Amino acid sequence: MKKRIAIPLEGGILCSHFGHCEQFAIVDADDKAITTQSLITPPPHEPGLLPGWLAEKGVTDVIAGGMGQRAIDLFRQQNINVFVGAQIKSPKELAADLLNNSLSAGANYCDH
Repeated sequence: MKKRIAIPLEGGILCSHFGHCEQFAIVDADDKAITTQSLITPPPHEPGLLPGWLAEKGVTDVIAGGMGQRAIDLFRQQNINVFVGAQIKSPKELAADLLNNSLSAGANYCDH
């Protein structure tokens, strides 16, 4: 099963505030194997923009530290799975955790 996972980054690790990240890691995977990883710069922050922008890039899953409920709902409308409350780790570690069903998701660190 192919997946394209988007992970918001700041300083090369998971950014705790999804909408204000510096970059996204886009991790492609086939079954449980990571095939490629690239970095893309998001457009300037605008509420509600990122779900459609990432959907256009073929993203199937998003791993985040925190995300507002409206953004979660917009991702679901795009048929993108959202995992919030992830631990601060590298994109490769987070993607591997998701692929191996060991992603530790806790509280959503976003309060809006």
